[in-house]
Amino acid sequence: MQLSDLIHHPDFDYLTPQLAVTGDIPHVRSCDLLSWVMAKGQKGEAWVTVQTHSNIVAVASLLELGCIILPESLQPDEETLQKALSSEVPLLSTSLDTYGIMQLFFQT
Repeated sequence: MQLSDLIHHPDFDYLTPQLAVTGDIPHVRSCDLLSWVMAKGQKGEAWVTVQTHSNIVAVASLLELGCIILPESLQPDEETLQKALSSEVPLLSTSLDTYGIMQLFFQT
């Protein structure tokens, strides 16, 4: 799936539209343990998490993840949003739950 497909998908809100996006998302990972994502995360993948604090951006930036997806209409605080912009980490929110997000990825 292309990152641009997610950004333009009607169920997703692109929270960092100031960032230009390109590229393929080779994998999707759902995990809320930052240490697990740091150990297992792969460059370019999408990360689905209910965590909304700024540490998620630090992990995504460190691993060069493709984007962070917040399920169930979760919203980041302003600090997290600003960190995502300054770190150039695309941040999305969706009303879909994690299962719905995974279905979307496996349909393509």
